[in-house]
Amino acid sequence: DSNDDTEDVSLFDADDEVSRRSKKSKIRHPVASFFHLFFRVSAIVVYLLCELLTSSFIACMVTIILLLSCDFWAVKNVTGRLMVGLRWWNQVDDDGRSHWIFEARKVSAQGNKGSSEAESRIFWLGLITCPMIWVIFAFSALFSFKVKWLAVVVMGVVLQGANLYGYIRCKVGSRKNLTSMATSYLGKQFLRQVRFPRLWKPA
Repeated sequence: DSNDDTEDVSLFDADDEVSRRSKKSKIRHPVASFFHLFFRVSAIVVYLLCELLTSSFIACMVTIILLLSCDFWAVKNVTGRLMVGLRWWNQVDDDGRSHWIFEARKVSAQGNKGSSEAESRIFWLGLITCPMIWVIFAFSALFSFKVKWLAVVVMGVVLQGANLYGYIRCKVGSRKNLTSMATSYLGKQFLRQVRFPRLWKPA
């Protein structure tokens, strides 16, 4: 009977594709992902609601600065390394000269980066969105003449902007690479404009 000669055969390619997709979508470091957003979102929430929660400006300022400081340390030293494989720091050599080092994790031979696409989205979304919100707060405090809040807002812009700048440098390379990328982009735009000259003139 032909039915006795048949057996179930798994589609290994399909199974590999499913497992690969699950690895990309899986959050491998849930605690790091949580604290990557917790401190910076908490600082924004406290800033928005502090006048409703308490009348003490000093208590609000200290709370916000503590949250921003915890966020700066956590993002710089923990979440960036775990979630996207990037890190940056300052190193002083034997001559006393300061060097800024920007590193990216090397991809293995199998192409495993150690981080998933879901974690990467969470990391960059939090890293880019929150500094933009603090910039909006800065303009709002400046134009509404809330001078006492301006120092707190500037602290948020500086601390979160420093992490954003550092990780962008890790992602795209050194300042030389940034300059070459900008030059290449402008050159492509110029060539695109002059590549197809106008073959007719208006009457």
